[in-house]
Amino acid sequence: MGNDVLVRARDLQVHFPVRSKGLRRRTTGAVRAVDGVDLDVFRGETLGLVGESGCGKSTLGNALLRLVEPTGGSVEFDGTDVTGLSQRDLRALRRRAVMVFQDPYASLDPRMTVGQTVAEPLQVHGLHRGAAARAVRVAELLELVGLDPAVASRYPHEFSGGQRQRVGIARALAGEPDFVVCDEAIASLDVSVQAQVLNLLRSLQRTLGLTLLFVSHDLAAVRHLSDRIAVMYLGRVVEVASAADLAADPQHPYTQALLSAVPVPSPAQERRRERIVLSGDVPSAAKVPSGCRFRTRCPQAFEPCATVDPALQPVGAAGAHVAACHLHGLVPAAD
Repeated sequence: MGNDVLVRARDLQVHFPVRSKGLRRRTTGAVRAVDGVDLDVFRGETLGLVGESGCGKSTLGNALLRLVEPTGGSVEFDGTDVTGLSQRDLRALRRRAVMVFQDPYASLDPRMTVGQTVAEPLQVHGLHRGAAARAVRVAELLELVGLDPAVASRYPHEFSGGQRQRVGIARALAGEPDFVVCDEAIASLDVSVQAQVLNLLRSLQRTLGLTLLFVSHDLAAVRHLSDRIAVMYLGRVVEVASAADLAADPQHPYTQALLSAVPVPSPAQERRRERIVLSGDVPSAAKVPSGCRFRTRCPQAFEPCATVDPALQPVGAAGAHVAACHLHGLVPAAD
Protein backbone atom coordinates (compact mmCIF):
# COMPACT_ATOMS: atom_id res chain seq x y z
CA MET A 1 0.00 0.00 0.00
CA GLY A 2 1.40 3.38 -1.04
CA ASN A 3 0.02 6.88 -0.72
CA ASP A 4 -2.00 6.76 -3.95
CA VAL A 5 -5.44 8.00 -2.93
CA LEU A 6 -8.25 6.17 -4.76
CA VAL A 7 -11.21 7.72 -2.90
CA ARG A 8 -11.11 11.15 -1.27
CA ALA A 9 -13.94 12.83 0.66
CA ARG A 10 -13.73 16.47 1.67
CA ASP A 11 -16.25 18.14 4.01
CA LEU A 12 -18.75 15.46 2.97
CA GLN A 13 -22.25 16.02 4.31
CA VAL A 14 -25.45 14.01 4.12
CA HIS A 15 -28.37 15.66 5.91
CA PHE A 16 -31.88 14.24 5.90
CA PRO A 17 -34.72 16.74 6.39
CA VAL A 18 -37.01 16.48 9.42
CA ARG A 19 -40.56 17.45 8.52
CA SER A 20 -43.47 18.35 10.75
CA LYS A 21 -46.61 16.26 10.90
CA GLY A 22 -49.83 17.35 9.26
CA LEU A 23 -50.87 18.44 5.79
CA ARG A 24 -48.25 21.12 5.18
CA ARG A 25 -45.23 18.97 6.17
CA ARG A 26 -42.81 21.85 6.70
CA THR A 27 -39.11 21.20 7.15
CA THR A 28 -38.25 21.82 10.79
CA GLY A 29 -34.66 20.62 10.92
CA ALA A 30 -32.22 18.03 9.63
CA VAL A 31 -30.65 14.77 10.73
CA ARG A 32 -26.92 15.33 10.19
CA ALA A 33 -26.03 11.70 9.45
CA VAL A 34 -22.70 12.64 7.87
CA ASP A 35 -21.52 16.07 8.89
CA GLY A 36 -18.25 17.31 7.43
CA VAL A 37 -16.17 14.16 6.91
CA ASP A 38 -12.64 14.31 5.49
CA LEU A 39 -11.36 10.87 4.56
CA ASP A 40 -8.80 9.31 2.21
CA VAL A 41 -8.85 5.68 1.10
CA PHE A 42 -5.55 4.56 -0.39
CA ARG A 43 -5.40 2.27 -3.38
CA GLY A 44 -4.91 -1.37 -2.37
CA GLU A 45 -5.65 -0.93 1.34
CA THR A 46 -8.43 -2.12 3.60
CA LEU A 47 -9.78 0.78 5.61
CA GLY A 48 -12.00 -0.15 8.54
CA LEU A 49 -14.78 2.23 9.56
CA VAL A 50 -16.10 1.69 13.10
CA GLY A 51 -18.51 3.34 15.50
CA GLU A 52 -21.73 2.79 17.38
CA SER A 53 -24.99 2.10 15.59
CA GLY A 54 -26.45 5.32 14.20
CA CYS A 55 -23.15 7.19 13.94
CA GLY A 56 -23.39 7.49 10.13
CA LYS A 57 -21.05 4.71 8.98
CA SER A 58 -23.39 3.14 6.45
CA THR A 59 -24.56 6.52 5.18
CA LEU A 60 -20.95 7.53 4.60
CA GLY A 61 -20.26 4.32 2.66
CA ASN A 62 -23.36 4.89 0.53
CA ALA A 63 -22.42 8.53 -0.08
CA LEU A 64 -18.95 7.57 -1.34
CA LEU A 65 -20.68 5.47 -4.03
CA ARG A 66 -23.45 8.05 -4.53
CA LEU A 67 -26.10 5.55 -3.54
CA VAL A 68 -27.34 8.44 -1.44
CA GLU A 69 -26.88 11.99 -2.66
CA PRO A 70 -24.48 14.18 -0.63
CA THR A 71 -25.89 17.41 0.74
CA GLY A 72 -22.52 19.13 0.53
CA GLY A 73 -18.81 18.57 0.09
CA SER A 74 -17.12 16.43 -2.53
CA VAL A 75 -16.12 12.86 -3.30
CA GLU A 76 -13.31 12.12 -5.72
CA PHE A 77 -12.85 8.65 -7.20
CA ASP A 78 -9.50 8.13 -8.92
CA GLY A 79 -9.17 11.88 -9.41
CA THR A 80 -12.71 12.47 -10.72
CA ASP A 81 -15.28 14.39 -8.69
CA VAL A 82 -18.27 12.04 -8.71
CA THR A 83 -20.67 14.33 -6.86
CA GLY A 84 -21.50 16.16 -10.09
CA LEU A 85 -21.69 13.19 -12.45
CA SER A 86 -24.86 12.58 -14.42
CA GLN A 87 -26.70 9.28 -14.07
CA ARG A 88 -25.29 8.24 -17.44
CA ASP A 89 -21.72 8.95 -16.37
CA LEU A 90 -22.32 7.14 -13.08
CA ARG A 91 -22.69 3.85 -14.98
CA ALA A 92 -18.92 3.61 -15.39
CA LEU A 93 -18.47 4.28 -11.66
CA ARG A 94 -20.97 1.54 -10.83
CA ARG A 95 -18.63 -1.00 -12.40
CA ARG A 96 -15.49 0.21 -10.61
CA ALA A 97 -17.02 0.95 -7.17
CA VAL A 98 -19.49 -1.55 -5.68
CA MET A 99 -21.26 -2.49 -2.46
CA VAL A 100 -21.58 -5.73 -0.50
CA PHE A 101 -24.75 -5.22 1.53
CA GLN A 102 -25.43 -6.09 5.14
CA ASP A 103 -28.42 -8.40 4.72
CA PRO A 104 -27.72 -11.38 2.44
CA TYR A 105 -31.42 -12.28 2.60
CA ALA A 106 -32.79 -8.94 1.40
CA SER A 107 -30.03 -8.10 -1.10
CA LEU A 108 -30.72 -11.06 -3.43
CA ASP A 109 -33.79 -11.24 -5.68
CA PRO A 110 -35.68 -14.42 -4.64
CA ARG A 111 -37.03 -14.80 -8.20
CA MET A 112 -33.58 -15.00 -9.79
CA THR A 113 -31.24 -17.97 -9.67
CA VAL A 114 -27.76 -17.49 -8.27
CA GLY A 115 -26.37 -17.69 -11.81
CA GLN A 116 -28.72 -14.96 -13.01
CA THR A 117 -27.85 -12.77 -10.02
CA VAL A 118 -24.09 -13.01 -10.61
CA ALA A 119 -24.50 -12.62 -14.38
CA GLU A 120 -26.62 -9.46 -14.13
CA PRO A 121 -23.64 -7.04 -13.76
CA LEU A 122 -22.01 -8.70 -16.77
CA GLN A 123 -25.08 -7.92 -18.87
CA VAL A 124 -25.50 -4.39 -17.52
CA HIS A 125 -21.89 -3.44 -18.26
CA GLY A 126 -21.61 -5.37 -21.54
CA LEU A 127 -18.99 -7.84 -20.30
CA HIS A 128 -18.48 -11.40 -21.55
CA ARG A 129 -21.10 -11.09 -24.27
CA GLY A 130 -23.16 -14.15 -25.03
CA ALA A 131 -24.83 -16.63 -22.72
CA ALA A 132 -22.03 -19.20 -22.96
CA ALA A 133 -19.29 -16.69 -22.12
CA ARG A 134 -21.31 -15.34 -19.19
CA ALA A 135 -21.94 -18.85 -17.84
CA VAL A 136 -18.18 -19.53 -17.86
CA ARG A 137 -17.50 -16.26 -16.02
CA VAL A 138 -20.26 -16.97 -13.47
CA ALA A 139 -18.70 -20.37 -12.74
CA GLU A 140 -15.30 -18.70 -12.22
CA LEU A 141 -16.77 -16.15 -9.82
CA LEU A 142 -18.61 -18.77 -7.79
CA GLU A 143 -15.41 -20.80 -7.46
CA LEU A 144 -13.55 -17.63 -6.47
CA VAL A 145 -15.82 -17.15 -3.43
CA GLY A 146 -15.76 -20.82 -2.44
CA LEU A 147 -19.01 -22.08 -3.98
CA ASP A 148 -19.55 -25.01 -6.32
CA PRO A 149 -20.42 -23.70 -9.83
CA ALA A 150 -23.18 -26.34 -9.93
CA VAL A 151 -25.25 -24.18 -7.53
CA ALA A 152 -25.78 -21.56 -10.26
CA SER A 153 -29.22 -22.99 -11.04
CA ARG A 154 -30.45 -22.74 -7.45
CA TYR A 155 -32.42 -19.95 -5.79
CA PRO A 156 -31.39 -17.86 -2.74
CA HIS A 157 -33.80 -19.59 -0.35
CA GLU A 158 -31.84 -22.83 -0.84
CA PHE A 159 -28.70 -21.35 0.75
CA SER A 160 -27.51 -20.52 4.24
CA GLY A 161 -26.76 -16.94 5.28
CA GLY A 162 -23.02 -17.34 4.77
CA GLN A 163 -23.52 -18.86 1.32
CA ARG A 164 -25.82 -16.03 0.33
CA GLN A 165 -23.24 -13.49 1.40
CA ARG A 166 -20.69 -15.29 -0.78
CA VAL A 167 -23.13 -14.93 -3.69
CA GLY A 168 -23.37 -11.22 -2.92
CA ILE A 169 -19.57 -10.95 -2.95
CA ALA A 170 -19.41 -12.83 -6.28
CA ARG A 171 -21.95 -10.41 -7.75
CA ALA A 172 -19.92 -7.44 -6.51
CA LEU A 173 -16.75 -8.82 -8.11
CA ALA A 174 -18.39 -9.55 -11.48
CA GLY A 175 -17.45 -6.18 -12.96
CA GLU A 176 -13.83 -6.47 -11.75
CA PRO A 177 -14.11 -3.41 -9.46
CA ASP A 178 -11.34 -1.37 -7.89
CA PHE A 179 -13.25 -0.29 -4.76
CA VAL A 180 -15.59 -2.41 -2.63
CA VAL A 181 -17.64 -1.07 0.29
CA CYS A 182 -18.60 -3.87 2.70
CA ASP A 183 -21.50 -2.46 4.71
CA GLU A 184 -21.78 -4.55 7.90
CA ALA A 185 -21.20 -7.58 5.65
CA ILE A 186 -20.87 -10.02 8.58
CA ALA A 187 -23.35 -8.50 11.05
CA SER A 188 -26.22 -10.91 10.32
CA LEU A 189 -24.08 -14.07 10.21
CA ASP A 190 -23.22 -16.65 12.87
CA VAL A 191 -19.86 -16.13 14.57
CA SER A 192 -18.20 -19.13 12.89
CA VAL A 193 -19.47 -18.00 9.49
CA GLN A 194 -18.28 -14.46 10.19
CA ALA A 195 -14.71 -15.73 10.46
CA GLN A 196 -15.02 -17.57 7.12
CA VAL A 197 -16.33 -14.46 5.33
CA LEU A 198 -13.64 -12.27 6.91
CA ASN A 199 -10.92 -14.65 5.73
CA LEU A 200 -12.50 -14.76 2.26
CA LEU A 201 -12.51 -10.94 2.03
CA ARG A 202 -8.92 -10.79 3.20
CA SER A 203 -7.85 -13.37 0.61
CA LEU A 204 -9.75 -11.66 -2.21
CA GLN A 205 -8.33 -8.26 -1.30
CA ARG A 206 -4.77 -9.56 -1.53
CA THR A 207 -5.31 -11.76 -4.60
CA LEU A 208 -7.22 -9.20 -6.68
CA GLY A 209 -5.57 -6.04 -5.36
CA LEU A 210 -8.90 -4.62 -4.21
CA THR A 211 -9.41 -1.48 -2.16
CA LEU A 212 -11.88 -2.20 0.65
CA LEU A 213 -13.88 0.02 2.96
CA PHE A 214 -15.03 -2.35 5.71
CA VAL A 215 -17.89 -0.81 7.68
CA SER A 216 -18.67 -2.49 11.01
CA HIS A 217 -19.48 -1.89 14.66
CA ASP A 218 -17.33 -4.96 15.52
CA LEU A 219 -13.94 -3.48 16.36
CA ALA A 220 -12.29 -6.91 16.79
CA ALA A 221 -13.29 -7.94 13.25
CA VAL A 222 -12.12 -4.60 11.85
CA ARG A 223 -8.72 -4.95 13.55
CA HIS A 224 -8.33 -8.43 12.04
CA LEU A 225 -9.05 -7.29 8.48
CA SER A 226 -7.90 -3.67 8.18
CA ASP A 227 -4.65 -1.89 7.40
CA ARG A 228 -5.99 1.39 8.80
CA ILE A 229 -9.04 2.20 10.92
CA ALA A 230 -11.23 5.30 10.98
CA VAL A 231 -13.41 5.84 14.06
CA MET A 232 -16.71 7.66 13.59
CA TYR A 233 -18.93 9.37 16.15
CA LEU A 234 -22.18 11.24 15.49
CA GLY A 235 -21.49 11.99 11.82
CA ARG A 236 -17.79 12.80 12.12
CA VAL A 237 -14.54 10.88 11.83
CA VAL A 238 -12.75 11.47 15.14
CA GLU A 239 -9.61 9.35 14.73
CA VAL A 240 -7.68 7.61 11.93
CA ALA A 241 -4.60 5.42 12.38
CA SER A 242 -3.05 2.15 11.35
CA ALA A 243 -4.72 -0.85 12.96
CA ALA A 244 -1.61 -1.53 15.05
CA ASP A 245 -1.25 2.09 16.25
CA LEU A 246 -4.93 2.40 17.09
CA ALA A 247 -4.85 -0.77 19.18
CA ALA A 248 -1.61 0.12 20.94
CA ASP A 249 -2.09 3.85 21.51
CA PRO A 250 -5.62 5.25 20.92
CA GLN A 251 -5.61 9.04 21.19
CA HIS A 252 -9.30 9.96 21.25
CA PRO A 253 -11.33 9.28 24.44
CA TYR A 254 -14.11 7.70 22.38
CA THR A 255 -11.68 5.26 20.72
CA GLN A 256 -10.25 4.41 24.13
CA ALA A 257 -13.74 3.58 25.38
CA LEU A 258 -14.48 1.42 22.32
CA LEU A 259 -11.25 -0.55 22.71
CA SER A 260 -11.86 -1.10 26.42
CA ALA A 261 -15.11 -2.91 25.54
CA VAL A 262 -13.47 -5.41 23.15
CA PRO A 263 -13.12 -8.83 24.86
CA VAL A 264 -9.64 -10.31 25.16
CA PRO A 265 -8.95 -14.08 25.17
CA SER A 266 -6.88 -14.05 28.36
CA PRO A 267 -9.01 -14.16 31.56
CA ALA A 268 -6.10 -12.79 33.62
CA GLN A 269 -5.59 -9.86 31.27
CA GLU A 270 -9.34 -9.25 31.17
CA ARG A 271 -9.44 -8.95 34.98
CA ARG A 272 -6.50 -6.51 35.06
CA ARG A 273 -7.52 -4.06 32.36
CA GLU A 274 -9.59 -0.98 33.08
CA ARG A 275 -13.00 -0.62 31.47
CA ILE A 276 -14.16 2.84 30.38
CA VAL A 277 -17.91 3.14 30.79
CA LEU A 278 -19.39 6.16 29.02
CA SER A 279 -22.22 8.00 30.71
CA GLY A 280 -25.45 8.90 28.96
CA ASP A 281 -26.68 8.06 25.48
CA VAL A 282 -25.49 9.12 22.05
CA PRO A 283 -27.12 12.50 21.27
CA SER A 284 -29.56 12.74 18.39
CA ALA A 285 -28.04 13.56 15.01
CA ALA A 286 -30.85 16.10 14.67
CA LYS A 287 -29.58 17.97 17.76
CA VAL A 288 -25.79 17.78 17.66
CA PRO A 289 -24.11 19.34 20.74
CA SER A 290 -22.12 22.54 20.34
CA GLY A 291 -18.35 22.35 20.20
CA CYS A 292 -17.02 18.79 20.41
CA ARG A 293 -19.93 16.46 19.78
CA PHE A 294 -18.46 13.84 22.14
CA ARG A 295 -18.17 16.23 25.10
CA THR A 296 -21.52 15.23 26.65
CA ARG A 297 -20.15 11.73 27.32
CA CYS A 298 -16.41 12.39 27.52
CA PRO A 299 -14.75 11.73 30.91
CA GLN A 300 -11.94 14.16 30.00
CA ALA A 301 -13.96 17.12 28.70
CA PHE A 302 -12.76 20.60 29.71
CA GLU A 303 -13.69 24.22 28.96
CA PRO A 304 -12.95 24.58 25.19
CA CYS A 305 -14.86 21.39 24.36
CA ALA A 306 -18.24 23.10 24.86
CA THR A 307 -17.58 25.89 22.35
CA VAL A 308 -14.86 24.87 19.88
CA ASP A 309 -15.38 22.04 17.39
CA PRO A 310 -12.02 20.21 17.15
CA ALA A 311 -10.43 19.38 13.78
CA LEU A 312 -8.50 16.24 12.90
CA GLN A 313 -4.84 16.89 13.64
CA PRO A 314 -1.65 14.79 13.68
CA VAL A 315 -0.86 13.20 17.02
CA GLY A 316 2.07 11.04 15.90
CA ALA A 317 5.54 11.87 14.68
CA ALA A 318 4.88 10.82 11.08
CA GLY A 319 1.46 12.47 10.85
CA ALA A 320 -0.23 9.19 9.91
CA HIS A 321 -2.18 9.09 13.18
CA VAL A 322 -4.78 11.87 13.47
CA ALA A 323 -7.44 12.63 16.06
CA ALA A 324 -10.05 15.35 16.62
CA CYS A 325 -9.56 16.17 20.29
CA HIS A 326 -8.59 19.31 22.21
CA LEU A 327 -6.37 17.22 24.49
CA HIS A 328 -3.83 17.38 21.64
CA GLY A 329 -4.07 21.13 21.07
CA LEU A 330 -6.79 23.66 20.36
CA VAL A 331 -7.35 23.39 16.60
CA PRO A 332 -10.92 24.23 15.51
CA ALA A 333 -12.64 22.50 12.61
CA ALA A 334 -13.09 24.53 9.44
CA ASP A 335 -16.53 26.10 9.00
